[in-house]
Amino acid sequence: MTGRSNSGPADIEVPRMGFIGTVGLVLHPERTCAPTVEAVVGWSRARGTKVLGLAAEVARIGCEAIPVEAEEMATSADLMISLGGDGTMLRAMRLATGGHAPVLGVNVGRLGFLAEVDIPELPAALDAIDARRFTVEARSGLHARFGAAQETALNDVVLLRSPGHRSATVAVQVQGEPFVAYTADAVVVATPTGSTAYSFSAGGPIVSPNAEGLLITPVAPHAAFNRSVFLSSGERLELEVLPHSGDLAVEADGLLVGHVAPGDTVQVTMLPAAARVVRLGHTTFYQRAQRKLRLSGSAEHG
Repeated sequence: MTGRSNSGPADIEVPRMGFIGTVGLVLHPERTCAPTVEAVVGWSRARGTKVLGLAAEVARIGCEAIPVEAEEMATSADLMISLGGDGTMLRAMRLATGGHAPVLGVNVGRLGFLAEVDIPELPAALDAIDARRFTVEARSGLHARFGAAQETALNDVVLLRSPGHRSATVAVQVQGEPFVAYTADAVVVATPTGSTAYSFSAGGPIVSPNAEGLLITPVAPHAAFNRSVFLSSGERLELEVLPHSGDLAVEADGLLVGHVAPGDTVQVTMLPAAARVVRLGHTTFYQRAQRKLRLSGSAEHG
């Protein structure tokens, strides 16, 4: 007897050499995106990779993705794919915070600042990523601490006047020293990513995603000083709710996460490289901003 086992070469699992072993899908909360999901599932099936989806989202659209909870997706996925707009992309980036998976944004509907490809480009994009023909753009985040609560945001943390209460009166302290006090409907602390969101709508500047720091912008300010302030990444920021302020809601990326009252302090620090975004070199940040904000005809060249 030769002692040969029944297991032949066909039974030996050969490791994939591509970048993508497991894909995590994050879906728009309302649109089904079913054909696009099936395209991802079909691409993965043909290459022997796995597709994970958040359990509630998989149940909603009835796709073949493996249902998992958010923590398992964050730790298991090699690539996260966001199918939606900037809101869905932010949710995917929050899920990926602290993990190793970069996030690919796929436009579903309106053009966003963060998405990299449109739906027809997705299969080619997956091929390029699997072949490691892509770059990664790090995006900073925010960590906010108030009372016993802690929150992480990728766009912004906002102190917002509560309905029926007085305006937000907030003192900005930098490195433990008072700098300026805002009286406004809200005070926004944004990352460079969030500079094109709420802060921008309140009159704040567009900040390159390659910059690192905190952008503070008042919303509908009532005081003489109404300008945005940009702090460097290493500077410590504290927002003190002053005695004549009303009670304020605290929002992180548009989600209500708590409340503060006069006498309370919110500490905000920058989280470098909190999430990573896939870039394939199709467009630059400025081209996406130009398209989103319809700036292409705003400058006349003589």
